[in-house]
Amino acid sequence: MTFVITSPCIGEKAADCVTVCPVDCIVEGEEQFFIDPSVCIECGACETACPVEAIFHVDELSDEDQVYLDKAKEFFA
Repeated sequence: MTFVITSPCIGEKAADCVTVCPVDCIVEGEEQFFIDPSVCIECGACETACPVEAIFHVDELSDEDQVYLDKAKEFFA
């Protein structure tokens, strides 16, 4: 897992991240977008494009945002 989309995306789904992703690794879920770690090249374009600052590198997730890492793993399982 490289980047993780967290709570500010829930219900927002602005999709700016989808537009800038060069490898189309961002998939729309029911409540939020998810980043497919098997496709992501860790370029960081999505992180800087996100208008609600919902995207973080996995190494920079706060303890409370770890749940979104679990959600992403479940989404792509």
